[in-house]
Amino acid sequence: MAKKPATEAYYAGAYWGPRRETPEECATRTADLLTHLATCDSFLADWYKPTQSLKDARKYPLMPPDVPALAEEFRRGVNRERGGPVIEQLGFNFWFGNGGEGADSAELRLTCGAFSEAIPNSCVMMLPKRGANAERVLSASVLTEVVRGMASAWDADWALATSWEHRELLEAELRTGTFVGWVTYVSLRRGTVPPLPAPVRIEQVEGKGTLVILTPERFTASNPEHVALAETVRELLSRADLMRPVTDSPS
Repeated sequence: MAKKPATEAYYAGAYWGPRRETPEECATRTADLLTHLATCDSFLADWYKPTQSLKDARKYPLMPPDVPALAEEFRRGVNRERGGPVIEQLGFNFWFGNGGEGADSAELRLTCGAFSEAIPNSCVMMLPKRGANAERVLSASVLTEVVRGMASAWDADWALATSWEHRELLEAELRTGTFVGWVTYVSLRRGTVPPLPAPVRIEQVEGKGTLVILTPERFTASNPEHVALAETVRELLSRADLMRPVTDSPS
């Protein structure tokens, strides 16, 4: 009997260039994102402050979003040299989870308010890998809404949802900082998405940008047709000058 291939692990991420923002501004954007995520799937409706244990985390919910409380978390997440002053240009970091365990969990990692070309600002969600929650969340419909929410809340330049295995295949594209995933978002600041081949679907995001959904079924790096389609779309978007790096450094 042939060995069943390992399940791919997926993530969603939004990236944008230098943008100096206050902890309050970052908190407001985070609150908008969390409110949107709660409408995407019940698995993404509960989030908790980081603590030493899951049991302790459930004592400190982040939902419903409290902007002053979130702003305080960002203030605590400043970057500084050991014993030295705050490095303002590197912005703030904040990470937290949804209370799940192991492969049945989600986590958000935020870097925002940075105004250095050395690193991009980002909002990255680690997605569940196995179980009933993963079966629901790892779908084109849910991930399209997740990416939509990330792109809109953070006014991102580029965003996507895809598997880590797919990302690992794309060393050349990663050097440029952007590539095409299962679901990809491109800001209108970069230009207009050209016509794309079936089965690719295009949706608009509140006048801010364009979503490109490659396939209605689950995209996998182990499917050569999926990988080839992603490369075809990347070439078309590159010709339209939409795949420029977010910063001078790879995302």
